[in-house]
Formats: sequence, structure tokens, C-alpha cells
Amino acid sequence: MIKAATQRLTGTCLTRQGLTPPRPGHSPSRGEQRRLDAALFGTGPAELSLTLPTGYVVRAHTDGCLAAAQQRLYGDQRRWFRVSVTVNNLGPEARHAHRSLAAIRARHRADITDWQRLQAHALAQATAVLDRPN
Repeated sequence: MIKAATQRLTGTCLTRQGLTPPRPGHSPSRGEQRRLDAALFGTGPAELSLTLPTGYVVRAHTDGCLAAAQQRLYGDQRRWFRVSVTVNNLGPEARHAHRSLAAIRARHRADITDWQRLQAHALAQATAVLDRPN
């Protein structure tokens, strides 16, 4: 449901900018793809960045259609970025630290709780987005 709401929100955002949202079976020209990517993911230096315990750095923009959809659904795109990247990388962190996944999850209990709260918020928002006619 959250994915469907994200697609609806990003599609509406792209359409407002005069772009055709990506769809199966349609291959945009190179120029069109660049414009779509810029509108969808943002441009310039990434405003959000998180260095994982593995040393890998994850970055994201706050100015694209995807960022706007995340802000709308999760209520706080910056917080969502931080906790989702952290929670989605618990397995690699456990392997890197040579610790059990359970030990790493215990260490990140507050992040997991925050992730669950944001997911619940997004689910409620997604329901509202999808119940609304286009």
C-alpha cells in the first residue's frame, strides 16, 4: 500500500512538471530519462547522508518527487531516511561486526521502534492518498 501511494504521489508530481511518469513498455529518450531522474530523485549534491558502520555512505536528495512523497507519507523525510537506511542495513552491520543479527537488533532497538512508528504513520497516510480520487 505504501509503495502504491508513493507511485501515485511521484506520478502526480512528475505530471505537474510536464513529465510522463515511467510506465512498463515505454523507453524514454536519454534526455527525457535525465529529466525524469532529476525530477524524481533530485539534483545537485545530496542533502542527506549517513555513513554506515560498514563504512558505506548512503546519500539522498530532499528536492525530488520521491523526497516529497516520503515527506508526505512518513511526515519527516530526514528521520525516515536515517532510520530506514539503518534498519535496512542491520544484516551487513552484523556481518561486518562479526556479531549476531539479534545483538545488532538489540543495539538498534530505538531505531527499529522509530522505523515501526514511521511505517504505521505512512500506512495511514497511504490509505488516505489511495482513497482519494486522482
